[in-house]
Amino acid sequence: MTTALVQRVAEAARTALNASGVNILSANGPGSQQSVPHLHFHVVPRWVDDGISTWPTGRSAHRVTGDPGARLADALASGRHQGS
Repeated sequence: MTTALVQRVAEAARTALNASGVNILSANGPGSQQSVPHLHFHVVPRWVDDGISTWPTGRSAHRVTGDPGARLADALASGRHQGS
């Protein structure tokens, strides 16, 4: 239901503002610069050459030990991702 609403708002933003695209962004946890813990989405209308970059231009200084893909797969398989 939440995703359907976000999609409706995004389509309305594209149509009403004549945007050529929309970014849907969410931050989760203090490491993502989320200041108040709650579910929220940013619907950002976009236009070609609007000067906004939503993609990182460099690498994180944080390094993960081991195989990050394998660690993620293990967490998903074991259910450790659910509120852990």
